[in-house]
Amino acid sequence: MPPAVSATPDLRTARRLVVKIGSALVVDERSAAPREAWLVGVAQDVAALRARGTEVILVSSGAIALARRALGLRRQKLRLEEKQAAAAVGQIRLAGAWAAALGAQALNAAQLLLTLEDSEDRRRYLNARATLNTLLSLGCVPVINENDTVATAEIRFGDNDRLAARVAEMVEADALILLSDIDGLYTADPRKDPAAEHLPTVPQITDEIMAMGGEPPPGYSSGGMRTKLIAARIATGAGCAMAIALGKQDRPLRAMEQGARCTWFLPEPAGRSARKRWIAGSLAPLGCLVVDDGAARALARGSSLLPAGVRTVEGRFERGDPVSVRNEAGQELARGLVAYDAADASRIAGHRSEELEAILGWRGRDEIIHRDDLVLL
Repeated sequence: MPPAVSATPDLRTARRLVVKIGSALVVDERSAAPREAWLVGVAQDVAALRARGTEVILVSSGAIALARRALGLRRQKLRLEEKQAAAAVGQIRLAGAWAAALGAQALNAAQLLLTLEDSEDRRRYLNARATLNTLLSLGCVPVINENDTVATAEIRFGDNDRLAARVAEMVEADALILLSDIDGLYTADPRKDPAAEHLPTVPQITDEIMAMGGEPPPGYSSGGMRTKLIAARIATGAGCAMAIALGKQDRPLRAMEQGARCTWFLPEPAGRSARKRWIAGSLAPLGCLVVDDGAARALARGSSLLPAGVRTVEGRFERGDPVSVRNEAGQELARGLVAYDAADASRIAGHRSEELEAILGWRGRDEIIHRDDLVLL
């Protein structure tokens, strides 16, 4: 059994937080309606976090559950096309419920529908991350759900747990909170084994820890402890702490801050740099950007690569592909994921960021490679 440690994460110090909320918390099982009072409490928690500078993203299930009764879909197991139809109806209701709850706290809700593929394909990943970062910079609260209306294999057991972990990885969140019907991880299922012990902290996700995953709970929820442990592996591997906490009570995030029992999974010490190592060593560059001395000095200071500093563009690549950055003497300085394809990169090379829209006919990124996607060699 991994020993407990005292240095557990603290929500009060988080810069960016992702909170995953399951269907059983959002939807009243008896009425198949949103649990409006509970949603208001969560919105109050989000407003309190925002007031002290913490950015919050919500990953919320519940679309299919909200539409079941209205569409007369009362069977426990639905056909794929029925799930997709229910998602199309229920997503409007889900978004409306969150917009109302957050709006009452003077917060703007923003809806994003993603699939796991959106976090795995490089170009779609960059698009989603840029949108989320922009929304957060504008003070919005993104509310994300699986795009069940068009998904096929994605509508399956525990989907939004993994999606939430991918989102946390994508936006480099400090912490991911999975609000659940249980207050954390136990050595065994506490509903079946009275001797099961609660684990307040998990320093490392070992095979023994993974073996503690149980069966999914009854009701609308499609998750289970095992999918939460899979999410923990994703999040902690990216340098993000993760907690499993009880969500049924009012103001669940405030309760966590006040010491409510939960399980914290500690981030891997080198997790934050894992993606950088992937960019630097695991991807073969498909092109090259040759930069001037001024850009080379800026990169050494940790800046992004701007088009103005690019002298020439070599190779054939698409947006999101890995490229090499070299100085005019041919020395490789860095590698990164480029924000423009080769043709557009060639057109904007040597130009200032404010000129890009006039050149391209559309407003793109100011950076040709953002510093988050750049690794110095």
